[in-house]
Amino acid sequence: MEFGLWEKYYKDIIEDFGFSRSGDEKSAKLLDEILSTEGCLTLDDLSQIVGFSDKFIVFGAGPSLKNHVLMLKENHDLKDYVLVAADGATTALIEEKISPDIVCTDLDGNVDDILLANLRGANMVIHAHGDNIDKVATLSSLFSNVLGTTQAQPIGNLYNFGGFTDGDRALFLSVALGASEIILAGMDFGDKVTKYSRPDLEVKVEGADEFKRKKLLYAEKFTNWITENEPVNVINLLE
Repeated sequence: MEFGLWEKYYKDIIEDFGFSRSGDEKSAKLLDEILSTEGCLTLDDLSQIVGFSDKFIVFGAGPSLKNHVLMLKENHDLKDYVLVAADGATTALIEEKISPDIVCTDLDGNVDDILLANLRGANMVIHAHGDNIDKVATLSSLFSNVLGTTQAQPIGNLYNFGGFTDGDRALFLSVALGASEIILAGMDFGDKVTKYSRPDLEVKVEGADEFKRKKLLYAEKFTNWITENEPVNVINLLE
């Protein structure tokens, strides 16, 4: 999605959630400064790394995730796919001894598992927004092979492919990397939140609060946009 089109949705999101555009821009500036010092990937770099396949699997952190991981592990040769984990979904893959090729994260999943995935070869797509400035400041430099993204105007080393949540941003990234087929695993778009999504939960699954439910509605909206507007076959395992 081009930024000119994305910005129309972005303005709606800012108004709907009461987010600060200046906060998003401040976080983006910080991440860009860190990547300028530490080094980073370009989209072309990442395209070459994952160019072995145009078939992708995007793992979201919904309640169906673990069952989908086990089913895919049993019935598919995962080496034929580019595996993209949306933030906390990385933990479910680590539990099953699966190494994602890419992790899309705003750094609020299980950081130890995301770091482990990075050490095992996962490329990081770190997202800067107004609510994660502290994490961008303290955690970004711990990772290698990083591509940076923002939901505001892209600057410097940062990209904006479109998308709002880690899950639907992973879809837009997959499209930008040339995916012809994307399997969606654990992308429930319902009213539940899991421990994969929020590691501080005391239970595995609980009802989502209003904020999370609203985010999931946007995730579904943008996923449908990709299905309707991009030349890619999207297969949701829930359907």
